[in-house]
Amino acid sequence: MKGGPILPGSLVNGQPATLGVMGGGQLGRMFVQAAQRMGYFTAVLDPDPASPAGLVSHHHIQTGYLDEQGLAQLMQRSAAITTEFENVPAPALRTLGAQRPVAPAADAVAIAQDRAQEKAHFTRCGVPVAPYAVIETPEQLAAVKDELLPGIVKTTRLGYDGKGQIRVKTRAELAAAWDELKHVPCVLEKMLPLKLECSVIVARGWDGACVNFPVQRNLHRDGILAVTEVYEGNLPPALAEQAVAATKSIANGLQYVGVLCVEFFVLQDDTLIVNEMAPRPHNSGHYTLDACDQSQFDLQVRTLAGLPLVQPRAYGPSIMLNLLGDVWLAFNNAPPWDQVLALPGTHLHLYGKLDAKPGRKMGHLNITGSTVDEVRTTALAAAKLLDIEPF
Repeated sequence: MKGGPILPGSLVNGQPATLGVMGGGQLGRMFVQAAQRMGYFTAVLDPDPASPAGLVSHHHIQTGYLDEQGLAQLMQRSAAITTEFENVPAPALRTLGAQRPVAPAADAVAIAQDRAQEKAHFTRCGVPVAPYAVIETPEQLAAVKDELLPGIVKTTRLGYDGKGQIRVKTRAELAAAWDELKHVPCVLEKMLPLKLECSVIVARGWDGACVNFPVQRNLHRDGILAVTEVYEGNLPPALAEQAVAATKSIANGLQYVGVLCVEFFVLQDDTLIVNEMAPRPHNSGHYTLDACDQSQFDLQVRTLAGLPLVQPRAYGPSIMLNLLGDVWLAFNNAPPWDQVLALPGTHLHLYGKLDAKPGRKMGHLNITGSTVDEVRTTALAAAKLLDIEPF
């Protein structure tokens, strides 16, 4: 990066080296905690006065993401700036990028915000995608090929955790789904016979250096990540290597700087196809906080500040359970954490959210151990205590 790395504990323009983040959710909170642990000051821009990241940061700028005064204050405070969720407006990142190092860059985030652009980028990188059609006009709707049905209609923008998605079997259901989605731009993806889902997280520096975590095997329920399992052999080695290579190709094609997660589907015939990417740390990488010598948030700090990237190492097998608001509601807002933490190798991470709602991400539980059987046994015991469906 221009001017060299931003070193921990240094002064930049007469003030402590400060790393800024757009967005104040749990991902921002864990980035802030990683940055502070390394000696940086932090600044968060988020309109919510009770945002999880804002509550633990040195500076919390409580404005909207396009507020000119808020952006100016974030630039004044920060030596470099990142984002914690992909729907931060790309124009705001361009404004910041004109004055400060911003990673990931606005152009990369903009592609991740649009499913049609995203799929086109995957194809350019030589990574297979499911057959699909873009639907932006009635003419494009009428031109959809029959072989794409049954399929899933997804809004091209602002869809996450299963939102903005409708499954359709017939042309009539397709038309009705587009009506229900108010005729916003969409893609129709052909439904394919899935065997499993997985993801890969890489970190790419300003100099193009790229490191990766092991492939994560994921289980989703109702479109929301429920369980991540990471251990040697969780996927056939050839598939794992293919997924890592594809993710690095996607990052290199974007000239990406930062932490990037790419999600994949493995079909019944063991074909690997890409689903989508997230230009930030990812739920499926939360296990790295306890199972690796560097977490995904440590690497987010390193990439942003221009520090060296070293290939992270996993200590052993691990499982992550996503903790949704449903757990709190099942126990009248008092889950039995004492019983859970009595299990060996459990690591509880709560995000500081006070309002539990169904499907809302409230925290996660990491389980580590020396063998896969040991970790799975403990994870299943924890799931039973928390009334989480076994896996």
